[in-house]
Amino acid sequence: MITTVIGAYPKPSYLKLPDWFNAEGGTDTQYPTKDYHDAIKKMGSEVESIFQKAAQEVINDQIDCDIDIVTDGEVRRENYIHYDCRYLEGIDFNKLTKKVARTGNYECWLPTVTGKINAKESFLIHDWEVAQKISSKPVKITIPGPMTITDTISNEYYSSPKEMGKDFAKAINVEIKRLATAGCKYIQVDEPLFARKPNEAIEYGIKNLENCFDGITDSKIEKITHICCGYPDKLDAVDYPKAPLNSYHEISEMLDKSIIDSISLEDAHRYNNLDLLDKYKNKKIIFGVLKIANSKIDSENQITERITQALKHIDKERLILAPDCGLGHLSRELSKKKLKIMTQVAKKF
Repeated sequence: MITTVIGAYPKPSYLKLPDWFNAEGGTDTQYPTKDYHDAIKKMGSEVESIFQKAAQEVINDQIDCDIDIVTDGEVRRENYIHYDCRYLEGIDFNKLTKKVARTGNYECWLPTVTGKINAKESFLIHDWEVAQKISSKPVKITIPGPMTITDTISNEYYSSPKEMGKDFAKAINVEIKRLATAGCKYIQVDEPLFARKPNEAIEYGIKNLENCFDGITDSKIEKITHICCGYPDKLDAVDYPKAPLNSYHEISEMLDKSIIDSISLEDAHRYNNLDLLDKYKNKKIIFGVLKIANSKIDSENQITERITQALKHIDKERLILAPDCGLGHLSRELSKKKLKIMTQVAKKF
């Protein structure tokens, strides 16, 4: 059975880059973007070599754990959303505007959309090429999706999130086409907001997601979306806000009819009704089997039993194993222990 990771991985200690895993307040930090440029300047002329060294270590960790499809751990990013936004026209990172995000669960100061969103020069091609050159396994690139970006950015230009999302989708599509031309075969657009706002996802979010992949017709390119349903602000947090349990079911029919090839869903931190898998007749499911914000080592027996139950609802060829979400809350050592258990289980099937 194939294995992958979702995106983020613990940064090596020498990479002094602020991110919302180590920020004051954790992922609920009030200022998720403020100190990024200063950190880049402090690294000086060594910045690219530091990033490449970090990517090499992160990729080696994953390969050592027998992960089939790896990422660069998002080592260049302060978080999975705003890094990409820095390379788009229409966003002012010096103008931070207070906003309540994540359906009221998070208040922070965010970069502000002050003009029309457009693509600029490519940036993810460089990140992917660097990572793929040092990896013996295929490298997946992750990109924040239009609906999730619009929820985690301030806006003084567009009349609605729907309209803003359309332009984000167009800009993302430009970069995805560049990645495809460069040879990237695994491209993942992250849309966790689908689980928090299923009605909006159905109304326009899934359409904008499809628009991100407009013109990508090569069957060898895997079009992926990741939809997590709640991320804690610190390791071992309990009772943190999560999307309604039924959200995955509400969006499943439309997602199954979409052009997306693989859909990443959480299951480890909160079990789904596995009838959910019956709803996907045409898609591969990236199935979360590792808790990403719990310091306890996951049980090999429990994971094995959960997969056995899942396979009553989906063909083995369409099930891919992964952690629930990014691993940024964990240490590298703990991440490796968890990933090794996952790949050991995968070999049983």
